Amino acid sequence: MGKLDELLAKDDIFLPGHRACPGCGFALNMRHVAGLLGADTIWIIPAGCPTICAGRWPNSAYRTPVELELFASAAAYASGVKAGLRVLGRSDTQVAVWAGDGSTCDIGFAAFSAAAERNEDILYFLNDNQAYMNTGNQRSGATPYGAWTTTTPQGSGINKKDIARIVAAHNIPYLATLAMTPPTVTDFAQKVNRAAEQKGFRFLHVLSSCPPGWKFPIGLTVKITRLAVESRIFPLFECENGKWRITYRPRKVVPVAEYLKLQGRFARFTEQEIEMFQQSVNSRWEELERLQSSS
Repeated sequence: MGKLDELLAKDDIFLPGHRACPGCGFALNMRHVAGLLGADTIWIIPAGCPTICAGRWPNSAYRTPVELELFASAAAYASGVKAGLRVLGRSDTQVAVWAGDGSTCDIGFAAFSAAAERNEDILYFLNDNQAYMNTGNQRSGATPYGAWTTTTPQGSGINKKDIARIVAAHNIPYLATLAMTPPTVTDFAQKVNRAAEQKGFRFLHVLSSCPPGWKFPIGLTVKITRLAVESRIFPLFECENGKWRITYRPRKVVPVAEYLKLQGRFARFTEQEIEMFQQSVNSRWEELERLQSSS
C-alpha cells in the first residue's frame, strides 16, 4: 500500500461500479472522504449527481446508510436524523450531508443556514462543481464569472458567492476548503479528520472538477483541480472558532489564464476579461491575508 492510500483510505466505503461520469471529481473526493469518516456514518444526499452515482435500487455504491433527500431540505433532514440518534444513545455516529452548490447556495440555503445557526452537530460537505450539473449545467450561485452554462450562453455576468464568509458569519466551530490534488493530499485528510473530531456544525467546501460541465478531457481532472489551487482561484484555508488560517501557499503562483484556457466553458473570455478575473483572484487572496492577520 502506498503512502497516499495509507493516509486516506481507512475503509472502502464508496465502491467501484458507481455511475459517475469518467473523470468525475465527486467520485474521487467521496471515495477518500467516506474512507476517512468510516462506516459509522449516515449520509444525507439531496438531489444531484451523487444521488445518481449511488446506482439503481436495490444496488448501491455506498457501503454505509444513505438517505437520498429533496433539494431544499438536506440540512433539516440531517438535523432530525442526528436528534434521533441521540435518543437512541448513538451520539458518536457521524451524520454527514453531501450537497451540491445548487442545493447549498440556492435552493437549500434556508435549511442550510438554519442548521448552521442552530449549530447542529452535523458535517456538511459542499460538492462544488459550480453549476446544476445533474440537470444539464444551469448556472448556480457558485458559478464563476464568465463561465458558460446552458442558462448563461454568453457567460455568467455575476460573481460567485463567497459562501465561506457567509457560513463563517453563523459563528460555527469549523469550516475549511478542500481540493484533492497531489500537493494538498495531507491538507485534505487533516481537514476531514479535524472536522470529524469536533462537535457542532462543520462546513467543508470541496472543489469537484466536472469534465462534461467544465468542458475538458476526462484525463485532466486532477490537473484542473491542481491549477485551481496553484492559481489561487480556489484558495485552501480554514476558519476554526473564528480564527482564519491559509493552509496552503503555492510555491509558484500560476496565472489564472493557465487554468481558464483548458476549459471550454471559458472559451469566450477576452484578454481583458482574463485580466479582470486575475485581479479578482488577487483581491480575494489579499482579503484572506487580512482575515488571517486580524484573527
